[in-house]
Amino acid sequence: MPVVVVESPAKAKTINKYLGPDYTVLASYGHVRDLPPKDGSVDPDNNFDMLWEVASDSKKHIKAIADALANDNELILATDPDREGEAISWHLEEALRKRKSIKKDTPVSRVVFNAITKAAVTEAMKNPRVVDQPLVDAYLARRALDYLVGFKLSPVLWRRLPGAKSAGRVQSVTLRIIVEREMEIEAFNNREYWSVKAKLQTPRNQSVDARLTVLAGKKLDKFDLENATQAELAQQAVESRDLSVNKVEAKPANRNPSAPFMTSTLQQEASRKFGFGARMTMNAAQRLYEAGLITYMRTDGIDMAPEAVTAAREAIAAKYGQDYVPASPRIYKNKAKNAQEAHECVRPTDLMKDAETAKIADPDQRKLYDLIYKRTISSQMEAARMERTTVDIGSDDGQVELRATGQVVLFDGFLRVYEEGRDDVEDDKVTDDDDKRLAQMAEGEAVSKTSVTPEQHFTQPPPRYTEATLVKRMEELGIGRPSTYASIVTTIQDREYVRKDKNRLIPEDKGRLVTAFLTNYFRKYVGYDYTASLEEDLDHVSAGDADYKKVLADFWGDFKVTIDEAMDNSITEVLDKINEVLAPHIFPPNEEGTDPRLCPNCGNGRLSMRTARSGGAFIGCSNYPECKYTRAFGPPGAEDASGIPPEGKMLGEDNGDKIWVHKGRFGPYAQRGEVTEENKKPNRQSIPKEWPPEEISLETAVKLLSLPRFIGKHPEDGVNVFANIGRYGPYLKHAESTSDRGGTNANLESLEDVFTVGMNHAVELLAAKVASRGQRGKAAVPVRELGEHPDVGGPVNVFDGKYGPYVKWDKINATIPDTIEVADLTLSQAVTLIEERAAKAGKKVARKAPAKKKPAAKKAAAKKPAAKKKAAPKKKAM
Repeated sequence: MPVVVVESPAKAKTINKYLGPDYTVLASYGHVRDLPPKDGSVDPDNNFDMLWEVASDSKKHIKAIADALANDNELILATDPDREGEAISWHLEEALRKRKSIKKDTPVSRVVFNAITKAAVTEAMKNPRVVDQPLVDAYLARRALDYLVGFKLSPVLWRRLPGAKSAGRVQSVTLRIIVEREMEIEAFNNREYWSVKAKLQTPRNQSVDARLTVLAGKKLDKFDLENATQAELAQQAVESRDLSVNKVEAKPANRNPSAPFMTSTLQQEASRKFGFGARMTMNAAQRLYEAGLITYMRTDGIDMAPEAVTAAREAIAAKYGQDYVPASPRIYKNKAKNAQEAHECVRPTDLMKDAETAKIADPDQRKLYDLIYKRTISSQMEAARMERTTVDIGSDDGQVELRATGQVVLFDGFLRVYEEGRDDVEDDKVTDDDDKRLAQMAEGEAVSKTSVTPEQHFTQPPPRYTEATLVKRMEELGIGRPSTYASIVTTIQDREYVRKDKNRLIPEDKGRLVTAFLTNYFRKYVGYDYTASLEEDLDHVSAGDADYKKVLADFWGDFKVTIDEAMDNSITEVLDKINEVLAPHIFPPNEEGTDPRLCPNCGNGRLSMRTARSGGAFIGCSNYPECKYTRAFGPPGAEDASGIPPEGKMLGEDNGDKIWVHKGRFGPYAQRGEVTEENKKPNRQSIPKEWPPEEISLETAVKLLSLPRFIGKHPEDGVNVFANIGRYGPYLKHAESTSDRGGTNANLESLEDVFTVGMNHAVELLAAKVASRGQRGKAAVPVRELGEHPDVGGPVNVFDGKYGPYVKWDKINATIPDTIEVADLTLSQAVTLIEERAAKAGKKVARKAPAKKKPAAKKAAAKKPAAKKKAAPKKKAM
């Protein structure tokens, strides 16, 4: 029987059910080979030869496939229908040929299906083909480019920019997008403007809101009313005149539905509606695809198969009535640049199966399926019909005119099912109440004024990117491809170049410095147009219109020269250049008109950007160490929420010592005295994260600096007992000194206990700690059991640990973030946390070998001597 290979065991299980016992279906568990993470894996001097290595975890999977082929001499490669899936099939075939598991007479074919349904799988088996070499070449080119940038550019960063971690080909461009948006925000100067609104009343005593649009016979532009004085004059002009209806205009309007989802729009909408990150969205979509509920989720296509369109129209008629079915099917034009990667849209495989009837257990997957289902159904529904009404109300002399607008939905159409979310709306726009229904008015009718109110506004800076708006911007620029968006956004966060705060992406100091370095020394390679053109070159390769090694050669020639030139610069030269590049933002002109780089502390030193070994950046004085002035990286006055200035905040004096609060590498801390030649390490104590640093008083700081607190000698052995605050919170220590690594530590319940706990209670806590050590050998009991890992098996459970709740699978423990309640944690979220923790630790999530089942015992007819084993019957030829 043929051996069919897919990526995941979940997919293998579903496909095996469709194909039946005539096929052996096995999983490769993703890629089986990769480039070793070391220099030399791609050799530009030897025609870009690539050194592939089988991962240790993949060896057993290849062996299982090879063993199956020993008995069944036919191989069918059924990996995903995209470039990555084609590459996995190619790697499998190459690895098996190297093992000589594929013989000369072994038929090898490639099949693809866009959905894991019985109809799609069986139809694919009827249409086998060979591995698409141009698509594989595009993968090889992309992999080689990413490797060359990562392994040739990253060492330049390490040697010339202390603290930088690494650089990626597309990640660096994405980081630039985020950094440049932050620089726009910092450079933004808001502008004041005013509007005038009036609340009017019709002859039928109905209220109407209107906005002033004409003043002194002239149409008002946005900034025509610049201040309160002008706004008040406009207010008086309205109040002093009688108003009547000049014009009533009602226009019909249609609103059409959005196209079905492709990868990027699915990620954007899941972020808008549910706050899902790109990776979380793709993980949930992967599970839905493997369960046969949706079509393939990595696609840049928006077209639907004809049979799916028909099914959608039938579902609409059945659920909502024939009025909601348009006369003819809606056709959406595919925006994909590369036809070979432009698959069908992301849609349900069964258009009659909504989220309720699909019976999806995981809440995240259920929400995502519901989103995909509604978007797909709505895309084939009738347009919504509106009536938009505009009423112009003015004075007889034509000096003032106001406008009222409203909208009425005459037929909801697709809006009955779904409405697309919106990204950031510009806050500075004076918006009309378009969604309100206007009161009845007729031309010539007089209206009275209930109130006339001037309103102040300020222009707002562009908003920081969310994952949704970032993906949208990348798509607009032509950077990356659908399958790469999630990993790109995740990578720049994992490298700590960007942090996410309230769903907004904010560049860290490291990210700013890397971007400044790359835009100055490697500007071409982080250019938007260049990156997009390189993506187009790769598309030409996948279409079979370009040679991938020529693309690599064209790239490498100039890139190698640029690397050599960058290495010729010293660290000092690099930092001086970055100071120059970032000067408009970190040293902007001041109000006094003096030199913004003049040190405000010593009065003659020059301020410049400096880096610490940790990779953090700050502004310091050139007269260091005589002048120790520093401030936060960024424009003057840049502080965090702590309110602590860069030079620290003095709280007062205690016993002749100045008590300070400073910001340090690991957070805010209290300090007694100042750093001097005689006292280079004054007494310091970290401020607990539970205490807001801006609220720390002199009394509280002195209490902190008194730690560790000596409670007394233990009544049983006379050894010292201390109370202190450590890295993991308040605790007791039973030892000769606090620096003693031995002894016994016991947690305290609260920070206040550190200052109040007495010896009796301390003895009880220490005794309980000693007693608990005898329980360590016992297996911990999970707080929650989430179920089996959907990909690789094995229980996924939640435990309550010393430092908080965590998820455990196999030997991987992943902390549960504070933002997620343990009771609300889903299996999908837990799997994501496990995968992220495994990636950081350099581990791979590999399936354990299943336990061997014992053969069923046969009933013996009678007691006889042990019978000889029969020879296994010969297998019939297929």
